[in-house]
Amino acid sequence: MTASPPEKKPPRLALLTLTAMGVVFGDLGTSPLYALQECFHGPHGVRVTPDNVLGMLSLFIWSLVLVVCLKYLTLLMRLDNQGEGGILALVAMLEPSPERRGPALLVGLGLFGAALLYGDGVITPAISVLSAVEGLQVATPVLEPYVVPVTVGILFALFLVQPLGTGRVGVVFGPIVALWFVSIGALGAWGISRAPEVLAALNPWHAVRFFLEHGWRGVPVLGAVILCLTGAEALYADMGNFGRRPIRLAWFSLALPALLLSYLSQGAFLLRHPEAADAPFFRSLPPGALYPMVALATLATVVASQALISAVFSLTHQAVQLGFSPRLSVRHTSSEHEGQIYLPTVNWALMVACIAVVLGFRSSERLAAAYGLAVSGTMAITTLLFAAVARRRWRWPPWALGLVVSGFLCLDLAFLGANLLKVGEGGWLPLALGAGAFVLMQVWRQGLRRLVAEGAARAIPLDTLVKSLALEPPPRVRGTAVFLSGVGHDTPLVLLHHLRHNQALHERALLLTVHTETVPTVPEAERVRWEAYGLGFVRVTVRYGFMDHPDVPRVLARAQAQGLEPLAEPVTFYVGRVSLRFQAGHAWTLWARRLFGLMQRNAHPTTAHFRLPAGKVMELGSQVEL
Repeated sequence: MTASPPEKKPPRLALLTLTAMGVVFGDLGTSPLYALQECFHGPHGVRVTPDNVLGMLSLFIWSLVLVVCLKYLTLLMRLDNQGEGGILALVAMLEPSPERRGPALLVGLGLFGAALLYGDGVITPAISVLSAVEGLQVATPVLEPYVVPVTVGILFALFLVQPLGTGRVGVVFGPIVALWFVSIGALGAWGISRAPEVLAALNPWHAVRFFLEHGWRGVPVLGAVILCLTGAEALYADMGNFGRRPIRLAWFSLALPALLLSYLSQGAFLLRHPEAADAPFFRSLPPGALYPMVALATLATVVASQALISAVFSLTHQAVQLGFSPRLSVRHTSSEHEGQIYLPTVNWALMVACIAVVLGFRSSERLAAAYGLAVSGTMAITTLLFAAVARRRWRWPPWALGLVVSGFLCLDLAFLGANLLKVGEGGWLPLALGAGAFVLMQVWRQGLRRLVAEGAARAIPLDTLVKSLALEPPPRVRGTAVFLSGVGHDTPLVLLHHLRHNQALHERALLLTVHTETVPTVPEAERVRWEAYGLGFVRVTVRYGFMDHPDVPRVLARAQAQGLEPLAEPVTFYVGRVSLRFQAGHAWTLWARRLFGLMQRNAHPTTAHFRLPAGKVMELGSQVEL
């Protein structure tokens, strides 16, 4: 394949950069709506004095530089799993194969960090849209009773259009967020010009001086400072969709300057109007700009919410493929981009959770206390996973890796400690959501392993079966039987059940095993391989990455194009349906076994998951004791 002409590269880069602007930076970009407000008006807010304003702004500026610019964009983006980033990509790199498992504690931490992202996916749409609509009550207190109903209506509409697909509802994401950044940047420059002394906050000494003056009493305010970093994890997680260069270009060319100008402008306004701490973003706007900015902020927060919803869809799909979640219904919303998916169960669960959060907390100020814990927890876990994976891959000297990691971990733990102080004020929400998701993933992971082990203990080697059938051949019928198997070396239990009950066998028998690798994608050329065993038996092994979508008929057609003998018609796919029986006195706790059984019964059918033709599938049941 010939390379693209040089003159076509800039437009491609510009398009990717603009698209990344909407998908990646929506959450980070809307933080000015509530972050600085929480520092001065929240439950742990400090008094609005010139020193405190400069100290807070300096903390914001250098948090963005150290965490986003240095940690994520410079360091973490160099560590990828075949181009993919994010916390589950790090977990996958810790588990290179089923034979060599990663450190159990780190893998468990990674799963909990991923579980916390579900809390982020619930809270981000709620606080983003709520903080934008709250601009109405700044315009006139008469509109205050309508803030919550309008927010609920916007969220309901947002989740209602998800079946249309990200491609359709997100066509204008990039331009909206770009316009948002240009607007807050321009208004920020105007605000700074009215109090240029605020530029002194660029000096990190003001951040240091804040803690020298306040001591430990200043630590709780870090729980508000971290709000300027919400969405930083998306920079890493979305690397596979856009690449490093477009994300870095979008950040350094527009997003970062606009955010700095907006925060400094709010600080400049607070220097002259300390009483405006309850809504510094909207109160600092010039006359006539309030209503347009409320409308633009609402659009921008909808974009930020959409980005988190899509991220939760992608995260759940990865969890399913890696064996951390039961199969779920996945609908592809684009014929051109396989990564654009819609998960109905996840969508409606998120909608109910988001609306319940808005109705329960009713203001962005109260919800901000719940927000920071999910962000800080995920950031700290990502740093620990980075250390383990970087040690394996880069083989840095322990002193060098320890120096880098300890520096970032100090920042992460400071933010995490400050947010733990807010558990009683709402921080329990992401912890509860994360703990629930973590328990579900761990129970499913352990149950699946036990189920596979139980099946392997009852299976017999394929060579043994072929030899026994050669001595006493069963009646053969025309056609091909494809037996799906979870293991790649023994005889599938569904085949043994078929022989035991039907006392016959098709003239050709394919034993099909689908493996999900700990890489994002598997090249098509390496997707399938097969081995003949005689008597019409062929073992077919199919490999997918955790970002791929299994399609058994398609891969079998590809295998035939590559030399596999054509399948004799009629073709019948045999899949096993396991019913669980809970054995008394088992080492695994009864509640965990029952929970696994509930998830197993409600998992998406194998037929749909592997895209098997429904009219050609036969299910055979078996009972397994757990």
